[in-house]
Amino acid sequence: MRMAAFVGAVLLAVGPELEADHGGTPGAAAGVVELFTSQGCYSCPPADALLGELIASRPRVVALEFHVDYWDDLVYGSAGRWRDPFSDAAFSHRQKRYHDAGLEGRRGVYTPQMVVNGARAVVGSDRQRLYEALGNVGTLPVAVSIVDAAGTPRVRLPAGYRGPAGIWRVDFIDSAKTPVTAGENHGKHLVNRHIVTAVHRLATREGTGPDIDLGRVSPPADACAVLVQEPAGAIVGAAYCPR
Repeated sequence: MRMAAFVGAVLLAVGPELEADHGGTPGAAAGVVELFTSQGCYSCPPADALLGELIASRPRVVALEFHVDYWDDLVYGSAGRWRDPFSDAAFSHRQKRYHDAGLEGRRGVYTPQMVVNGARAVVGSDRQRLYEALGNVGTLPVAVSIVDAAGTPRVRLPAGYRGPAGIWRVDFIDSAKTPVTAGENHGKHLVNRHIVTAVHRLATREGTGPDIDLGRVSPPADACAVLVQEPAGAIVGAAYCPR
């Protein structure tokens, strides 16, 4: 599993009790959130659960979970070390690129971390601060559609959108339950959702253009999302792939 470049993220919401309508673009995603996490991190399971809450309560929010690898070599006393089976050095690298770009909010490279709109970071388990960061934002400005063109799924952007932007397909496993036998979380059965396995560049848009071939999800992933990221890091469009 390797990812070619980092992808920014934004979650746009008021709270899990109410799906807000801020008058954004009809059909546009209500946002994207990415969680940096690790099965070797004792404080990460509550953040994993919070992401699961968002997935269940916000179907128009693209929520993704990226497992970093810098916990894999840490030894936790007699419990030893635990290698997260979903970890990837490329995801750690993307998190560092976010930090280097100068995020607002809780700076640093840490877990659990949620990055909002590729611009603001909060502790991933801090529910109150997360929703404070997300509460006043509407839908993403670019409505991404995935259409069937003669049996081939293709990504369609609004006719007036010119970019520049990278168009990415993010492959993920819908859910997994892992018995952890070592490390800080030894003895626990951890549940993770929307576990990213790979990110693929589909195209670079620098002006209006034709629909873009979606391609096929790469195993072991069983689902995907499409993200539109402009050069400065902002995510301006997103959609889950049809099931």
